[in-house]
Amino acid sequence: MILQRTAHTIENVGVAERTFRIRLDCPEIAASIRPGQFLMLRLPGTSDPLLARPFALYDTVLDSTGAPIALDVVYLVVGKMTGLLADVKAGGAIEIWGPLGNGFPQLEAEHVVCVAGGIGQTPFLAFVRELLGTKGYAGEAPKKRVERVSLYYGVRTSSLAAGVADFQSAGCDVHLASDDGSLGQRGFVTQLLERDQPAGPFIGCGPEPMLHALTKLTASWNAKCYISLETPMACGFGACFSCVTKVKTATGWDYKRVCIEGPVFDATHLVLS
Repeated sequence: MILQRTAHTIENVGVAERTFRIRLDCPEIAASIRPGQFLMLRLPGTSDPLLARPFALYDTVLDSTGAPIALDVVYLVVGKMTGLLADVKAGGAIEIWGPLGNGFPQLEAEHVVCVAGGIGQTPFLAFVRELLGTKGYAGEAPKKRVERVSLYYGVRTSSLAAGVADFQSAGCDVHLASDDGSLGQRGFVTQLLERDQPAGPFIGCGPEPMLHALTKLTASWNAKCYISLETPMACGFGACFSCVTKVKTATGWDYKRVCIEGPVFDATHLVLS
C-alpha cells in the first residue's frame, strides 16, 4: 500500500562532494519499505519545482526495540530540487509517498555482486544487510540468504565516493574504481569487474552506459543479472506513463512503467537503447 505523509527531517548531512544523507521521521513508510523500492519526495509550499522526484531507499533506522522509526535517503545535488533539498534543516518538512516499485528479487546464492556507478550505490546498503541476514525489512525477520556480498563501485573521482564505510561495516566486500585513478583502480567499474570475474548473480544500478556494459559482460558469462533503472519520474505510481522503458516480448518489444513494473528488471528483458 502506498502511503503519503509529511515527514520531518531529523538530519541532513554531507557524506561526499555534493552528496547528502537526509534522515526522515516517517515510521509507517519505514516499516513497510523493502530494499530496491523507492520514494517520491517533494518540498511543501512551493510550485518550483512542481513535481516530486524519485529517491532510492538507502536504509531504515531502528529504535532501541528494533522497530523502524525513520528512513535514510542519499542524494547527489544535480538540479533545482536536490539543491533545495540540501538546504533543508533539521525539523524541516518533506512531503513523501511510498513505498514504490517492486524492489530487489529474493536471491539465495553463495555470492551476490552489486555493481554501482555514480550515485547508483544508494539502493544497495539495505539490500546487503537483507542478504546477509543482519536486518529485516517490511516486517520480515532477518534471514541469511547468501554467504558473501561484494560491491563494485565506480566514481569519476574520489571526492564523489559516498557510503564506502557504511558498506564495509555492513559486511560487504568493497571494490573501487575511479575514472581518474584517485580511488581504487583507474578506469570504469565494469573494467574492474571484468578483471576479477566474480561469481554472480549480479545487480546493477548507475548511468546507462555502465548498465549497457554490465549487461553485455554478464551475458558473455551466462550469468544472471538484474538492473535497477534510474529513470526520471513524474508521479511514481503509474498514472502518467512518463517513465516507460522498452522490454522484450515474444513478438518484439513493448513499454513497461519503471515505477510499477520496475525499477528492478531482469537484464535479459530490457531493450537498452
